[in-house]
Amino acid sequence: MELRQLRYFVAVSEELNFGRAAAREHIVQSALSQQIQRLERALGVRLLERTTHYVALTPAGAAFLVEARRILAHVERAAEVARTAEGVSPALRVGVIDASYDSMPQILHEAQALYPDLVIHQVEVGVPEQYQQLVAGRLDVGIGRAVLAPRGIASYLFRRDRLGVLVPRGHRFAELDAVPAEALAREPLLLAEEMEAPEFNQFTVEMCRAAGFTPTVYEGTVDSVHAASTLVDQGRCLYCVPSSCISALPGTLWRPLTEPVSFYPWSLLWRATDDSDHVRAVVACARNMSERLGWLTAADHTTG
Repeated sequence: MELRQLRYFVAVSEELNFGRAAAREHIVQSALSQQIQRLERALGVRLLERTTHYVALTPAGAAFLVEARRILAHVERAAEVARTAEGVSPALRVGVIDASYDSMPQILHEAQALYPDLVIHQVEVGVPEQYQQLVAGRLDVGIGRAVLAPRGIASYLFRRDRLGVLVPRGHRFAELDAVPAEALAREPLLLAEEMEAPEFNQFTVEMCRAAGFTPTVYEGTVDSVHAASTLVDQGRCLYCVPSSCISALPGTLWRPLTEPVSFYPWSLLWRATDDSDHVRAVVACARNMSERLGWLTAADHTTG
């Protein structure tokens, strides 16, 4: 059994598609398939059920996937311990969802100031993919709504972020200080790309339903807040977005939503088994910044 075979198996298990897994691992599909077959022969069990139409884990494969991920995470941890012992600067791989949001950049800026030797690598990736990469050991820290996090992912809620709506200048909402959520029922509402941000789409739809309506969804999606603001500026739709990104969106106006007042829950995410110093340092920075800036308590004092 080889480590690369474990990586290939994890990739196929997560993608459930040999072509996508091969592209992800930068290997031709036939070679990937051969390595999986060799792994199955070495173990003496079938890990995957595969036909021309689908790929699925067998019960043995599902059990092996848990251990394979742990092995790969331990190998990465061992490599970091070795690099640290040799005096090599520790590296932190951080998942970020959109450059427009300011929470993670602020946290990382503080972490870098406190630990100048820490090398931070940022990867812009959707929350579902962050979950997969955290479990697989390819990311150390992520950010998102923790409600859909799989087992094995720890989280710390550090910010409740006021939800509002982006509107074009000249829109009837532009003259309001705040917008009742019920008023969105008569507007086309843009959602994010489902593969990138299902948890945010779910939160938006739940907010609309709490206000008594099902949103009229704009036909089309976006994969960034900047792309959303362009469509809003053109008058095609409106877009619900938390307050933490509005400073980066020229050309549109943001109005807080009321009835109900809603707050998007941002959490720091990491592997529950990862007790490395640099991960603990980032969690500590998030906690300190949250307390200092009142990211949780400010929501308790908001009215409207």
